[in-house]
Amino acid sequence: MSNVLNSVDQRTKLVGKNRLELLLFKINATQLFAINVFKVREVVKLPKLNALPGSHPHIEGVATIRGVSIPVIDLRKAIGFTHLPEHQQANLIITEYNRTVQGFLVGDVERIINMTWEDILPPPKSVGKSSYLTAITRIDHQGSNRLVSIIDVEKVLAEIIQYDVSVSQDVLDAQLVDEMIGRKVFVVDDSATARHLIIETLAPLGIEIIEASDGLQALTMLKRWQQEGKHVADEILMMISDAEMPEMDGYKLVHEIRADDALKNLHVVLNTSLSGSFNNALAEKVGFNRFISKFQPDALVEAVQDRLREIL
Repeated sequence: MSNVLNSVDQRTKLVGKNRLELLLFKINATQLFAINVFKVREVVKLPKLNALPGSHPHIEGVATIRGVSIPVIDLRKAIGFTHLPEHQQANLIITEYNRTVQGFLVGDVERIINMTWEDILPPPKSVGKSSYLTAITRIDHQGSNRLVSIIDVEKVLAEIIQYDVSVSQDVLDAQLVDEMIGRKVFVVDDSATARHLIIETLAPLGIEIIEASDGLQALTMLKRWQQEGKHVADEILMMISDAEMPEMDGYKLVHEIRADDALKNLHVVLNTSLSGSFNNALAEKVGFNRFISKFQPDALVEAVQDRLREIL
């Protein structure tokens, strides 16, 4: 699998066109799972692991890859499976999420597929709030139509890392504390865990949170408010949007907002686990006002306060 990710530069061209590429893999005998290729650094055969005493039960140990120590999470255990079938090879998917690098222990790694976000659908509501899926899709796989489950990696990581949502006291501007009370912030993210972390950060400050679980749902809500006669840019202090979402990604969402005369002045912050200078440049190019990598409570509050300073 060493050459699976040797054309990342070409793949970046997909972003902004409501397209993505998924890495398909198995963690049990039959089901196909996937994560976005943009989160993946490389795929390697499982190396020897060193024990990490006192770590979370889902952490199998630490792998040394090119001189760097990387914690290895058993993805099977993390989402409720018990063991890897004996005939499957153990592979390590090394990823970067929220400015951290970790490896996910999986079984067979299949291939990379090119998709459109319009083909990625939210999971059925019947799976419940405890589901580890953010989306599903169907593909032609070995002559049959197969269901692919897209993992909510942010939920998996949040259960292991336990992100701190407290805000540093020196970040809060005493002159703006009262101004935040009652302000509306529109949070758009397909991960319920990600939305919850933002709510836990901003709600204690008196901010009212409105939620949407994908870009298309968010755009529909914005246009409905517009049709109801509401001036959206005045009603909502800002929209905080993820990049990767079913049906319509965050880049396409902000493009549609900027193309609508009634919505174009809405202040939009890109909040994504995809990090790096690429996202800063693309966020500005597409039309976001600001980029924040997840999960940074202080940065979220600073974004809110900076926006208030602009309009007061």
